[in-house]
Amino acid sequence: MLYLLYSEWNINLFQYITVRAGFAFFIALLLTLALMPRFIRWAQSGGRHQPISDYVNAHKEKAKTPTMGGIVFIVSTIVASLLSVRFENTYALLGIAVLLFFTLIGLIDDWGKVTKKANLAGLSARHKLLMQLGVSTAVALLLYAYAHFDSMLYLPFVKNPVFDMQWSAVFFWALVMIASSNAVNLTDGLDGLAAVPSIAALMSLGIIAYIIGHAGLSSYLLMPNLSVGEVAIVSSALMGALVGFLWFNAHPAEVFMGDSGSLPLGAFIGFMGVIAKSEILLLLIGLIFVIETVSVILQIGSYKLRKKRIFLMAPIHHHFEMKNWAENKIIVRFWIIAMLSNLLALITLKIR
Repeated sequence: MLYLLYSEWNINLFQYITVRAGFAFFIALLLTLALMPRFIRWAQSGGRHQPISDYVNAHKEKAKTPTMGGIVFIVSTIVASLLSVRFENTYALLGIAVLLFFTLIGLIDDWGKVTKKANLAGLSARHKLLMQLGVSTAVALLLYAYAHFDSMLYLPFVKNPVFDMQWSAVFFWALVMIASSNAVNLTDGLDGLAAVPSIAALMSLGIIAYIIGHAGLSSYLLMPNLSVGEVAIVSSALMGALVGFLWFNAHPAEVFMGDSGSLPLGAFIGFMGVIAKSEILLLLIGLIFVIETVSVILQIGSYKLRKKRIFLMAPIHHHFEMKNWAENKIIVRFWIIAMLSNLLALITLKIR
């Protein structure tokens, strides 16, 4: 709609992605700030609280905290994006579709948990994975077959693409989205822990997408030039919505995002990594999510092979809780790591 002010009314200001990204940020922020208190009251009145795992005794006092707050910031993001992007841009619309369908998966999972009052009463791991696989594969197929998206694999510090993945790109892109979705989901275990690293990742990926969509900047930085700049607007909208969510999710949290928020948030970060040709760089951009996921893999692997645990509890933020670190200390230190890793990721763009 904002772009129509340029194309129909010739208001030049709205032809620029940066301007529309700024508007999208504040529209999503204000919508989240306006809607979240109403959502919290609705959730509290219906007893839609976050079921707490029996293994995390330190979180028992959070048992009455409403969950599914992700619905609010995702809806705010979609509304702000639809008001700001060019509808003819396939990549922006696919990004919105990723948010929508992964939110539905998370909502089904969350609803089972809150109605049955049990942390493990939602979707089974198998059913959740199959649904994620279906959505991510469909998006990857549309990228490859319909949008004819560049299937070259790019590596940090390397000027030229390494090789053409061709059809295998579909499976690789789907894997990136699924892995990112579940990594953010694992990280979402403390108040505000997933929000700030996600904001940092979205900012980095939005910058990269804008560069790739800009002929001059992409040429200067020896990056591919693709029409993905509009997706930076969706990324900016999600950043604004997350800032609004963090207002209520900061410790002590008034609401949790639930799978309704963490699954689409992670999937969209993965999608951004794909369209920004930063699938490998995503390991640095989402370093906190990688650390959390690897800690779970190592813990499970060690216990199955050696019957011994590496960490007191996994994901690793629970390990530090078991060591009696204050929750705020864990959160802020993880935020610092996330910001530093994203700064390093942006520095690599010039080192080619």
